[in-house]
Amino acid sequence: MGERTVGKRHTALRTTTTGAVSAALLAGTALGVAPGAAATGTTATDTAAGIRFVDIAGDGGTVLKANVITPADSDGTRRYPVIVLPTSWSMPQIEYLAQARKLADAGYVVVSYNSRGFWQSGGNIEVAGPPDIADASKVIDWALAHTPADPERIGMAGVSYGAGISLLAAGHDKRVKAVVAMSGWADLIDSIYSGRTQHLQAAAMLGGTGYLTGRPSPELQQTLKDFLASNLDKEEEMIAWGAKRSPAFALEKINANGAAIMLGNAWGDTIFPPNQYASFYEKLTGPKRLEFRPGDHATAEATGLLGLPNDTWTNAHRWFDHHLKGVDNGIDREQPVQLKSRSTGGYEGYPDWKSVGANERKIALADTETVYANVDSGANGGIIMLSNALDQFLKLPPMASIPLLPRSFAAVWQSERYDTAQRVRGTAKLHTTVTSTESSGTLVAYLYDVGPLGVGKLVSNAPYTFHGKTPGRPFAVDLELFSTAYDVPAGHRLALVVDTVDPLYIEHNPSGARLTFSSPSSDPSYVSVPLREK
Repeated sequence: MGERTVGKRHTALRTTTTGAVSAALLAGTALGVAPGAAATGTTATDTAAGIRFVDIAGDGGTVLKANVITPADSDGTRRYPVIVLPTSWSMPQIEYLAQARKLADAGYVVVSYNSRGFWQSGGNIEVAGPPDIADASKVIDWALAHTPADPERIGMAGVSYGAGISLLAAGHDKRVKAVVAMSGWADLIDSIYSGRTQHLQAAAMLGGTGYLTGRPSPELQQTLKDFLASNLDKEEEMIAWGAKRSPAFALEKINANGAAIMLGNAWGDTIFPPNQYASFYEKLTGPKRLEFRPGDHATAEATGLLGLPNDTWTNAHRWFDHHLKGVDNGIDREQPVQLKSRSTGGYEGYPDWKSVGANERKIALADTETVYANVDSGANGGIIMLSNALDQFLKLPPMASIPLLPRSFAAVWQSERYDTAQRVRGTAKLHTTVTSTESSGTLVAYLYDVGPLGVGKLVSNAPYTFHGKTPGRPFAVDLELFSTAYDVPAGHRLALVVDTVDPLYIEHNPSGARLTFSSPSSDPSYVSVPLREK
């Protein structure tokens, strides 16, 4: 498809309430292109900035709005490695301009395109469905035909939605040699339906911003409706829909194609929790790297979208330099799992994910506790995108006064006070026995760092929902809390709190239900806490 002026591309841009869009507009400013110019500029402005705005024919001829930046020294005779950047959910096509310019200055052709169904790109939102994956290959085709791109050196990268599309494309297109997937998902089901519990705020935000900035497909509209309405008759159908869109279910193809894959995420990602990324990483067989940092969804990469110094983007550039250019920058000799603690801010290297928190300490949950359902005890996981960002920048995670939690609605167990700091690393696991007065129900487990005054700072949490149980008959529950890296100071203790209501999740407790947590001698209850010893 042909090039066009920026005015034709952007005059219809709609305003969105998400801060991420504002960040993308600021990214344009960081490039020397004012937001107003990006919306109403001319071809001359594009040339001066080194940016071309183009239309690319995607799958089925659907028009994808895109921008292209080529190295300044391009003379028509050289071939350069190419990076393809699908946009994030609800983001306009200028999202990556700051990083695209840096990559172009470093000798890459960069093509960024608006994912189908959003803004002025055609089609409907397919949530990384088959048309989206086919689009990625069409964009690669276009880059090879219209830019000095080297067909042997193709990479893909993206944040959030762009990360998921990039990973899936690596399993369907053998030309993709390297991927950097930031704040993305490997398992869509385990992301927003973990513990068989709908992640209400995450699904509502994705659905709301999708309607605001794009055109959800009829299939997506029905899936969202069934999901938020807890339509269990459609559960298998919804799980199949999510599996089709999950790189974890395309693992065999991804491994067969052998792309070098770098994964990055935040400990507190309330849309795509870290557990599913870590599990996927362990199963990759090609060159790979895993990075976790403090923050919430996409906050670890956000400053990089403004063109500011950013560890995630710095390592993304190093990853591409090594795997697409053959630069000996040492990234292949570093420990492949890199973690940044929420408490200290320092990086720690590990040879693999299973080495993280290889040492475990169990806290016995010996006392029997009974709680009434349907009431929020005051223990909760916070607010999507806000609470974990406060933890990232101000070290203020969600907090609760543990002594003041109403014991009718919250079960509480505490460890002894620790003489030395406890460096929690990895995935805490709850094992307990539950007896419910109803056949269905939801519980939410929280692990708190409790100081001398009884104030608990949230270390981790996770929901769990059950259906079809016999009232009055005990059953075992095994629940993985969301992975994290957090230091419990000396003199503090850990507390496990379990209640039945959290605004982050949809709960399934019938009115008047009661849950009893017990610890049979034949099967004791505990929470296993992963620790770093050295």
